[in-house]
Amino acid sequence: MAQEHPFAQYVRILGKGKKGSRSLDRTEARAAMGMILDGEVRPEQLGAFLMLLRVKEEAPEELAGFADAVRERYQPLAGIQARVDWASYAGKKRHLPWFLLSALLLAEQGIPVFMHGARGHTAGRIYTEDMLAQFGLPSCESWQQAGEELESRGFAFMSIDQLCPPLGEIIQLRNILGLRSPVHTLCRMLNPLEADVTVDGVFHPPYAPMHQRTAQLLGTHQAVTVRGDGGEAEIKPDTDCDLHWIVNGELSTGTWPRIYPQRLVKDESLDPKDLLRLWRGEIEHSYGEGAVVSTLAMVLRLLNPAELENPAQLIEQARVIWSERDRTRF
Repeated sequence: MAQEHPFAQYVRILGKGKKGSRSLDRTEARAAMGMILDGEVRPEQLGAFLMLLRVKEEAPEELAGFADAVRERYQPLAGIQARVDWASYAGKKRHLPWFLLSALLLAEQGIPVFMHGARGHTAGRIYTEDMLAQFGLPSCESWQQAGEELESRGFAFMSIDQLCPPLGEIIQLRNILGLRSPVHTLCRMLNPLEADVTVDGVFHPPYAPMHQRTAQLLGTHQAVTVRGDGGEAEIKPDTDCDLHWIVNGELSTGTWPRIYPQRLVKDESLDPKDLLRLWRGEIEHSYGEGAVVSTLAMVLRLLNPAELENPAQLIEQARVIWSERDRTRF
């Protein structure tokens, strides 16, 4: 008789019907993702597994177990450090990725930022990785390069294709399966350098508490999940934004206030060069500057949780940092 494939048990747990199915516990999730990363799963099993998770919606314990498996197999070089881990996987459609300037401002303030992401999985979007060249920044191809960038510039970006190649391949299944898979969520949770602060974004509101709880399970003490523009971790300056915080290990929710009383007119077309032009002060862009300042202020709260909580104070501090930036840096 034919023997059952070892991975079949994990598909069965998820797909045994309304009464018989359940979520994986953290140990099971770790083992299942380990088999996926090690290439021990058939394509049919992978597709079934991902879509059953998608329909059920992934549980925080599952995501934590998946992250455990990734961290065991894909570890950074010793000694590389970042203060902020910033996940950028969604891409932008309605606005430019202004949050990149917020991250660069943090780096200029001596706060190392490690950003990771993916590109190309959804048509019609602008991805952070494609914005780097105009600032003279690379998409790091190794942990050694990432460490050097963090040391010299205070900022490093690495694609998931380099950070964990199997996850990069799975993300690109988006156009084959027709749906995003739980891997899109998992990648946001990895924090491979175990940074003190993590920043990530969601588009669908139900995913925010899932991210929050997963980060807590993974030991993160300072984190924010933003229901930001396009699913990226960017505050919308002309509308209130829902946030899910972990501050000093405690979970909370809140609303970040808009800084403009009315909605601003959306750009008719997006020119990526406007990111650099705004940094240099060559153009004025109310939405862009508001997004940069508001997003920076949000992260400042996590960096100084004992000192500042009032958004107005944080926004004023962010405005000063923005006005005093080195416009000739890039």
